[in-house]
Amino acid sequence: MIYAYAALAIVAAVLIDRFPSPRLRRIVIVALAIPLLLVPLIDPSEATRNLLADASIYVALALGLNIVVGFAGLLDLGYAAFFAIGAYAYGMLASPQFGLHIPFWVILLLAGPLAALFGMILGAPTLRLRGDYLAIVTLGFGEIVPQIFQNLTAYTGGPNGIPGLDVPSFFGKSFGASALPFYYLALALVALAIFIAGNLRASRLGRAWLAIRDDELAAKHAGIDTTRAKLAAFAIGASFSGCAGVLFAAKLGLVSPDLFGFQVSVLIVSMLVLGGMGNLSGVVIGSLVLTMLNSAILPQANMLAATLLHVHVDLSQYHFAIYGVILVAMMLWRPSGLIARRAR
Repeated sequence: MIYAYAALAIVAAVLIDRFPSPRLRRIVIVALAIPLLLVPLIDPSEATRNLLADASIYVALALGLNIVVGFAGLLDLGYAAFFAIGAYAYGMLASPQFGLHIPFWVILLLAGPLAALFGMILGAPTLRLRGDYLAIVTLGFGEIVPQIFQNLTAYTGGPNGIPGLDVPSFFGKSFGASALPFYYLALALVALAIFIAGNLRASRLGRAWLAIRDDELAAKHAGIDTTRAKLAAFAIGASFSGCAGVLFAAKLGLVSPDLFGFQVSVLIVSMLVLGGMGNLSGVVIGSLVLTMLNSAILPQANMLAATLLHVHVDLSQYHFAIYGVILVAMMLWRPSGLIARRAR
């Protein structure tokens, strides 16, 4: 059933991208939103619901990074840092760590502006950097933030993290141990991210991002305030990651620095490259494909190899090698991704 869910979401993304008319797109979205809401109820398996919730969270992360990389053309290799900032914000404010039990919904609303602030802090010293130099600085930022959380033992629990986070509730009804409420909340976050990113792309700021991505020097000479546009890209992209971090921490019930390492940033960048940078439908498809590959396909491939070939190998330990092969293949045969962005 999980493959049917993924196929349904991929078909939805492809169909939405194929209709140039906004009215037809709205009709397709409404027609396909109902099955996405019902599929977790058809299959009550908790493992399936967990996978769907995680996949939706990663889609939201990829949509946020797409603003920075796909729209503005700023290569950010430290995107997981904002994911960690949102998660630790919930960990410190909604747990016995400081005796603060701030409601989940309040922290979810505050996580976006908080992550956006750190996004501007990251963006400020990188305004004059381009290409590889920008990637190196963002990579350093992505490595520094988890190390800070790991070393501030008195505040963050150090390597052990912060366990026992508060379980969210809605009008007095607790989410409990089920992943179903988190799936619907993550789905709402994805819908909001798509709505915001789509409108931003068509706005004056979005056109400024596209101009900077194509030729920053020409954009500057055309009168575009590149400094303001870059800071806005870092801030808005980081805000999506912060909200996703809060949702991820609340679902998991704990935060730990090893959950937000460099491999998370590599995974999200791989989603963009696979699906197609700058294209919202492509980003959704790339996120779903890699999430299903990592969480569903590879574990089942292990069982098939042990059953049919009598070979006991854990393919999940080689998932980064598989990502590398996918990225190399995409760069050779389809550098624009599965769904290329439309030329304007």
